[in-house]
Amino acid sequence: MARSRFDTGSGPSQRQLRVGELIRRTLSSVLAQGDIHDPDLNRMSITVGEVRTSPDLKVATAYVLPLGGHGAEEALASLRRNRHELRRAVSKELTLKFSPELRFQIDQTFDRMDETRRLLNQDHVRQDLDKSADDDDEA
Repeated sequence: MARSRFDTGSGPSQRQLRVGELIRRTLSSVLAQGDIHDPDLNRMSITVGEVRTSPDLKVATAYVLPLGGHGAEEALASLRRNRHELRRAVSKELTLKFSPELRFQIDQTFDRMDETRRLLNQDHVRQDLDKSADDDDEA
């Protein structure tokens, strides 16, 4: 099966990471300054945790979470409703050949970290971890 030049299976390129971080910073700044003309969006404090871009840089997915995690669906709806104005504001700040289409998803990183902590704190897992540490000390 032939692979395309974008399907390397090795994760994002340095360019994708750099552009994603620039978009994340710019989007965070636009949201913090309240530059969007939507009172619902401006009254929320939204954290942009990460932005992932497609290999051709035409689509950028922003992982967002409102402060405290409350009202996530409302925040997502407001961002999606204002995506064209947000795209315009981001493209004004960046010098890219194409202004990427912005997509928004809830950032679940903190939920996954909490779940990982919960799993690691289970008694049978801690016993295995303690046993493994003892074995390493003996070696």
